Amino acid sequence: MKKTFSSYLLIGLVFFLAIGAIWGGLSLVMDPSGVGIGFPPEILEQLEQSPFSNFLVPGLFLFLFLGIFPMITTYGLITKRDLKWVKKLNPYKNRHWSWTFSYHIGLLLILWIDMQLLFGIGFGILHFVYSVLGVLIVFVAHLSSTKKVYFIP
Repeated sequence: MKKTFSSYLLIGLVFFLAIGAIWGGLSLVMDPSGVGIGFPPEILEQLEQSPFSNFLVPGLFLFLFLGIFPMITTYGLITKRDLKWVKKLNPYKNRHWSWTFSYHIGLLLILWIDMQLLFGIGFGILHFVYSVLGVLIVFVAHLSSTKKVYFIP
């Protein structure tokens, strides 16, 4: 089936997340204090409520699960190619794996932001923007016009 506006929108949203998370994740891995990407030095004090003493592990998670994983998903959304190793992880056999992963990426992003807020990593404009992005990804993935594009008979 030909791509719809909603499927292109989903591609754009997931790709936007991937680019931001790859950049942010790599930045936090290279400088786990967070100062290199503009975090105030006292942000490490906020991590005292979390299981982490710096941003190395969160940076790796951000890079891999909200950066690389969505980049692979973007590839699948665009090409609709079957990747056997990824297809096995898809619980929805009547949907292309990239649709399923888009939905799960949206949920994961919402959970990621919620966990930051739970651990007291203050609320800023980026928290709001990425919360809205997560909700949009879930919403757009569930539009019938998007689901039709990624339906497998």
